[in-house]
Amino acid sequence: MTTVLIVVAHPDDAEIAMGMRIHEYARRGAQVHVHCLTTGAPRPDGTPVRQDECLAAGAILGVENYTFSNIPDTRFIENRGKINSELLKLLHDARPDIVYTHFPDDQHLDHRVTAQEATTAALRAAHNLIYFRSPYSIGFEPTKVFMGSHELLNVKAAALKCFASQAQLDMDVFRKLAEVTHRQHVHHRVLDSFPPGLNCAELFRTAREIEFADQTTASST
Repeated sequence: MTTVLIVVAHPDDAEIAMGMRIHEYARRGAQVHVHCLTTGAPRPDGTPVRQDECLAAGAILGVENYTFSNIPDTRFIENRGKINSELLKLLHDARPDIVYTHFPDDQHLDHRVTAQEATTAALRAAHNLIYFRSPYSIGFEPTKVFMGSHELLNVKAAALKCFASQAQLDMDVFRKLAEVTHRQHVHHRVLDSFPPGLNCAELFRTAREIEFADQTTASST
């Protein structure tokens, strides 16, 4: 069974960047674990509303394990040591085959720190490391394009709807981006060869991918 670990800075980062890919992993039998470094700001009464929103969205997408650190929002630089130690322990315990995290060049400082520390930990503990594009990524050029269907996009929309506290989430915008974002990077002749119905994209950049030779086939010299 493939184990996928997604490390994000804030609630809703994973769902915005790769909600379709998460659900596709889950429905193909992979074990998906999302770890969020902050739970987001609580309500005045102390209710951890954004953490609850994550758990509800994860249930829709098929996330098997949704965990949290307690790093203060916008205070990631001051807490680098804690982030590093928690991520090293997380990867040691989870032993993922693939780690996803933020693209390191990002306008949001929390995203940058998360990417840097997750990269440090992942390159020591996982075979494969992949960056996703967030709305604030800078100079992102994908090396991996996941093409999903409108069915997958609808599941992603349902997950994002769980984040009722985030008024800025506009699914109309995300829908349109999913339908056109890959066209900037894929030639139209290649697009013409895509299977019908797979026309919604999420973009990724591979940092490291390890392949192994097939040991079941003996070679002779």
